[in-house]
Amino acid sequence: MKITAIRLTRLKLPLDPPFNASWDPHPRRDFPATLVEVQTDSGLVGFGSGDTMDGFEAYEHLFLGTDPLQILNQVRRIETINFHGGRYWPLEAALWDIIGQVAGLPVSILFGGARDRLLAYASCGELKSPADRAESALAAKDRGFRAMKIRIARDRIEEGIAAVRAARNAVGDDFDLMVDLNQMWRMSGDIDAALPLARVQRIAAELSDLGVLWLEEPLPQADVVGAQRVRAQTGIQIAGGEMVRTIAELSALIEADAFDIYQPDVALSVGMYRARQVAESANLRHRMFTPHTWSNGLGLLANLHVAAGVDAGPYLEFPYDPPGWTPERRDFFLEPLDIDSTGHLLVPTAPGLGANIDHAAVKRYTV
Repeated sequence: MKITAIRLTRLKLPLDPPFNASWDPHPRRDFPATLVEVQTDSGLVGFGSGDTMDGFEAYEHLFLGTDPLQILNQVRRIETINFHGGRYWPLEAALWDIIGQVAGLPVSILFGGARDRLLAYASCGELKSPADRAESALAAKDRGFRAMKIRIARDRIEEGIAAVRAARNAVGDDFDLMVDLNQMWRMSGDIDAALPLARVQRIAAELSDLGVLWLEEPLPQADVVGAQRVRAQTGIQIAGGEMVRTIAELSALIEADAFDIYQPDVALSVGMYRARQVAESANLRHRMFTPHTWSNGLGLLANLHVAAGVDAGPYLEFPYDPPGWTPERRDFFLEPLDIDSTGHLLVPTAPGLGANIDHAAVKRYTV
């Protein structure tokens, strides 16, 4: 089997009402996406998404005529061009989609088949007042979620902690809350200083008293010692690694015991094949793997298959913060993914990734 064509379709979804992400210093009215379509001489087609794939056209020739089933060689090719250009892991997701179709199996089975579903946590992106966040937490609990992650802006810490406290008072102790400080990496143009270690330690102590399950990205990636100190002094679990660019960096973080929960996004960090290695390494050290999934439905699906295959947990991230961010908006070019009544996200049983692409929506939102 040979790859005959790779088609990139740039998509842009108008957002109304607007969604303002708390980690982005330049809030946008649209979330651009790229649908990757890999065509083969056998007639099989694989789909992937999760990043913009900017600049990939210059490297497309490296993949044409190669065998999509030789996945390790494909991963190595992507790693070489990631060094020079962007993050092109949505291509790997499309290749796994083809491999699953050839095998007649869901990709999760090829990654270990440990589970057919995972508990999802509602992952919030907007900054909301304490009252509004409490209301959203109650609504998420009523909808079936058993956990929620709340993002806190480093220039609005007191309001953020108040929102966590209000959410805790609203949902009670039988609902897990996590907090994300988003200090490990930066959006383009954000050059403001990170919060100092002493401030983060005080924040972590307050969050620990509120029963927060984990504190995500409390410090920049280089401050491994600081993260270890926060954990040792407050007892709170530390999560991170969602956008770490190479398997070598992630391996070094695991070896240093930087975190309790490792979160590389298979569409944005190190891809599916390498994320499995991260998961196995973390598990051998009695640490957890639960990937970041904040892109779109295809990126979420790719992460779901890997996470279910390797027995990740305790939760899988599910981007959800209505009315600004809903499954329908997030998955605007495919059949939306949603949790069941028990809060689980089920792995599709169809061969490959199991995405149902809405080709009419693709045509409508192509730019």
